[in-house]
Amino acid sequence: MGVYRVCVSTGASIYAGSKNKVELWLVGQHGEVELGSCLRPTRNKEEEFKVNVSKYLGSLLFVRLRKKHFLKEDAWFCNWISVQALGAAEDKYWFPCYRWVVGDGVQSLPVGTGERCTTVGDPQGLFQKHREQELEERRKLYQWGSWKEGLILNVAGSKLTDLPVDERFLEDKKIDFEASLAWGLAELALKNSLNILAPWKTLDDFNRIFWCGRSKLARRVRDSWQEDSLFGYQFLNGANPMLLRRSVQLPARLVFPPGMEELQAQLEKELKAGTLFEADFALLDNIKANVILYCQQYLAAPLVMTKDCWAPGAHPFPSPLPALSLSQLHLPKIGSSPPPLFLPTDPPMVWLLAKCWVRSSDFQVHELNSHLLRGHLMAEVFTVATMRCLPSIHPVFKLIVPHLRYTLEINVRARNGLVSDFGIFDQIMSTGGGGHVQLLQQAGAFLTYRSFCPPDDLADRGLLGVESSFYAQDALRLWEIISRYVQGIMGLYYKTDEAVRDDLELQSWCREITEIGLQGAQKQGRRSSWPESVAQACHFVTMCIFTCTGQHSSIHLGQLDWFTWVPNAPCTMRLPPPTTKDATLETVMATLPNLHQSSLQMSIVWQLGRDQPIMVPLGQHQEEYFSGPEPRAVLEKFREELAIMDKEIEVRNEKLDIPYEYLRPSIVENSVAI
Repeated sequence: MGVYRVCVSTGASIYAGSKNKVELWLVGQHGEVELGSCLRPTRNKEEEFKVNVSKYLGSLLFVRLRKKHFLKEDAWFCNWISVQALGAAEDKYWFPCYRWVVGDGVQSLPVGTGERCTTVGDPQGLFQKHREQELEERRKLYQWGSWKEGLILNVAGSKLTDLPVDERFLEDKKIDFEASLAWGLAELALKNSLNILAPWKTLDDFNRIFWCGRSKLARRVRDSWQEDSLFGYQFLNGANPMLLRRSVQLPARLVFPPGMEELQAQLEKELKAGTLFEADFALLDNIKANVILYCQQYLAAPLVMTKDCWAPGAHPFPSPLPALSLSQLHLPKIGSSPPPLFLPTDPPMVWLLAKCWVRSSDFQVHELNSHLLRGHLMAEVFTVATMRCLPSIHPVFKLIVPHLRYTLEINVRARNGLVSDFGIFDQIMSTGGGGHVQLLQQAGAFLTYRSFCPPDDLADRGLLGVESSFYAQDALRLWEIISRYVQGIMGLYYKTDEAVRDDLELQSWCREITEIGLQGAQKQGRRSSWPESVAQACHFVTMCIFTCTGQHSSIHLGQLDWFTWVPNAPCTMRLPPPTTKDATLETVMATLPNLHQSSLQMSIVWQLGRDQPIMVPLGQHQEEYFSGPEPRAVLEKFREELAIMDKEIEVRNEKLDIPYEYLRPSIVENSVAI
């Protein structure tokens, strides 16, 4: 009973508006009223009107809507609907939507305010039927699939048209993505045609296809990639800082050939001092190498040992000490002579070729394990589990859904273009042709819970306190900021540990991720698959958000800088790993990728690594799933902390020879969207 002011917000994408009429109903605790056909929603507009209601509704619970069409279906993207009761109370209700309204069925939007977001907070069951119906419909839309046997699960469906409409790129994102792909392929064709008859005999010849956009660091890499200092720096702060760890013992695979007793003694001395580090690419051992155009390609599984010379002021940037840096390209075989150890004191081309093998191996592990598996595919598991288990009214849904935007479409595109049969990996990567799937299968054994939480992962790898590991410093700080944000929101809805244990939707979501989507992988090192306290729930949600934002960005953003100069990250190697120390420039050039492989690598790296014009920085999403002053204050505090961190990184970077940018909140994307 009384007058209500209704405001309807429509999205800003090209086709967000609709020529169809929209009918609305208000549903309260004590009644329901039909408002009739109220509007034809207009793109990027907030349309407001007043209605006089003769019936007493009580507190509003839902807005119901239906889009009617006679001749032509015209989908509508609804942002939100707000309803304000005019009069003494001036109660205002917020109904978030942020999805496409398709067809002429009736849809219900639950109110976004109040404490009834969880089943525990809704003892009267006012929203129970809605929750059950919404999840039943979602489970039909979001089903688990398996791209390849032995991998963690993905969303069912092999084509973009198989995806739910709400998971598809909006027009601005779609146009930019497909236009950049077309431009990259045109550039590739031009480079190939201009260079098809030119010689490919020296390292300078890679300049003919080099293109890095506005990346100053990529030019620095091109000019300095042969320096040991830059080689060592990448293990700490390059595109893949996830492999380096402090040695606790000499690796069992490290067998010293005769005559290297002094080197062994030096390594043991550094080991006792706690200053010995290693990067072991054993994940590549026994992976089947690709065959490209009837030509066999090759893989290695290197081990790199280096001394910690990363004390502040000791060097312009981290560098392995020449006397205590070595690379072993092969694992020792029983009954065979120990594989050679390559050292900086070897002939220049011999040592350079050994480093190229390490960099090529790092490129394979980066793209498949660190980037695809631990970034994209993990985020896809979170997305499908969220849509299957958490209704839109649930606080964890509201908290995590902005960090799942566009993930399903970008992953389907990857499965259809990058890692598909005859895709980019098969065309140019030494792990293509099936080796990439084999590597992903083997890497699944290492998807431990601790490895996705920087405080635990960095402690396990012995990198806490390494002052030149800017990845470690920034990852820890960003994790802490996200953790405080999650605690602030969760604390509004979960006052006790019992509330967490009794929230069956939350428990189901955690189980769906760990036991179904991840096939039990994250059980390793965990007492149970689901949280038993508020602190554990916050830790789990923080892990999900950090993986989709900071961790993915720290791996993704470095590609343009470090991988466009092909010799620093060769996509394939065309000769076997050396077993002797007689390499020449001709050997190096015959091993590195050819013209076409190099051009295609650079084209794809540019497309994926370029600055994205359609990009939402961390925490800056416009969608308001929560309403009310308390959650808004928590979000505002989160944004303030991100801004402070961003400014402090900017100040720090001004003093660094190589600025570390990949975890700056202003360039960390809010979801895995590229």
